[in-house]
Amino acid sequence: MASPTTAVTRSLASDFLELTKPRITMLVTFTALVGFVMASPGGVSLSGLAATLAGTGLVASGSMVLNMLMERDVDALMRRTRGRPLPMGRLRPGDALGFGIALTALGALLLALTTNLLAMGVALLTWGSYLFAYTPLKTRTSLSTIVGAFPGALPPVIGWAAARNALEPGAYVLFAIMFLWQIPHFLAIAWIYREDYARGGFPMLPVLDPAGHITGRQAVANCLALLLVSVVPSFAGMTSRLYMWGASVLGVAFTAVAVVAATKRTTAAARALFLASVLYLALLSTLLLATRR
Repeated sequence: MASPTTAVTRSLASDFLELTKPRITMLVTFTALVGFVMASPGGVSLSGLAATLAGTGLVASGSMVLNMLMERDVDALMRRTRGRPLPMGRLRPGDALGFGIALTALGALLLALTTNLLAMGVALLTWGSYLFAYTPLKTRTSLSTIVGAFPGALPPVIGWAAARNALEPGAYVLFAIMFLWQIPHFLAIAWIYREDYARGGFPMLPVLDPAGHITGRQAVANCLALLLVSVVPSFAGMTSRLYMWGASVLGVAFTAVAVVAATKRTTAAARALFLASVLYLALLSTLLLATRR
C-alpha cells in the first residue's frame, strides 16, 4: 500500500503532467516526426530524430503549461476545464510559470545543441505565436481559429528544418496540409463544446453562429481545399503516385463527413467530424511516410 507521501507525490506529478496537455503534445511531436522523415529521403538519422522529437516535445509542453497559466481564469468558467490543476488550486501559478519556462528553455537548448539553430528558431516561433497571438485572440475574435492554425502547422517544419537545416518547398507543403486540416478539426471541437466556450467568453464561430450554417460551410470549404493541397506531395516528387490516389480517397471521405456535419448540424455529427479528422491525419501521415521518395 502506498504511503501518504507517495500518494501526494504521484498526485503532484499527475497535475504537472496534465499541464503539458499530453495528447496535444504527442500530436505536435508526431507531426514533427513526419517532417523529419519526409526531409530524409537518403536515410533517417535515428539520433537526430530522437533529439528533434525530444526538443520539440519539451518546447510544446512548455507552451501548453504557459497557455494553461494564461487561461486559468476562463478555464474555471467552463465545465470541461474547471477541474484542471490551476483553476482547482492544486498548483500555484508560480509553479506553472517556472515549470513552463524550464521546459521551453530545455527544449530550445536541446534543439540548438543537437540539431541546428533554424529548428530551434522555428520551435520558438511556434511557441511564441501560440502564446502571444493565438491565446489572447481566443477571447476576442472567432478568427483566432485561423491564427491558431499557424503555430499548429509548424511542427512538421521544425522536423524538416532539423533534418535539412533549410526551409524548402516540401516543408511549406507539409505546413499547408497541417494548416488546412486544423480548421475543420478545430471547428468540430468548438461545435461540440459551443455552450462551454460561450460560458468562458470565447467567441468561437459556432458560438456566434448557433444555427451552424456558416460553421458547416467553413468546414466543408477547408476540407475541399485540403483535398487539393494534400495531393501536392506527389506532384512535387516527395511521394510515389500511390500517395496521390490514397490522399484523394481520404480527402473525399473527410469532405463527405464534413458535408454530413454541415447538413445535420448536430453535436453527434460534429463529433463524427472530429473523429474523422483524427483518423484522416493519422492515415494521411502514414501514407506520406510509406510512399516517400
